[in-house]
Amino acid sequence: MTGIAFFDFDGTITCKDTMWEIIRFQKGSAGLYAGIARLLPGLVRFKLGRQSAQESKEQVLQHFFGGMSEEAFREHCTRFCREQLPAFIREAAVAAIRRHQEQGRQVVVVTASARDWVAPWCETLGIDCIASQLEIKDGRVTGKLSGVNCNGQEKVVRIRQQFNLYDYTDIYAYGDSNGDRPMLALAQYPSFKPFRK
Repeated sequence: MTGIAFFDFDGTITCKDTMWEIIRFQKGSAGLYAGIARLLPGLVRFKLGRQSAQESKEQVLQHFFGGMSEEAFREHCTRFCREQLPAFIREAAVAAIRRHQEQGRQVVVVTASARDWVAPWCETLGIDCIASQLEIKDGRVTGKLSGVNCNGQEKVVRIRQQFNLYDYTDIYAYGDSNGDRPMLALAQYPSFKPFRK
């Protein structure tokens, strides 16, 4: 295989942040907004640079999903991928994925979102998924991440753990935020916000 293409997910393949959308899907809009109101101090600290992205994400995940059974959570994630996620997918991104596949390149989604609500969608396209992992204890979601949030330099770490990039003559990467720039720097053919209309 001569080529590989890495795609960010939220904002690149999708037009919305899927973490908030899966919360809306599971808890309803009223539940989402009520939770945001309670979490506002932490979200403000994150925006001001006084709290890490991982800490903020874990506060959100703990609030909305902490204590939920792993089985129920994954069932909801699979339903979200089937019933709701398609409405947020950019057609141009899927077209680019298909072109890479037709040209014999491996395609990998690399995302800070949890694997649970991204991998089922990736499987429908036959593409790989590198993502943040949620911690499970005693069969329940804790809301914490298992390891490091898959964003920024961690995307590069995860990619290099899974792939020997010297095996590929052509490396493509697609992203839309500063958290994608380290991944874009790996590629001979980087694209920033390529699917925005």
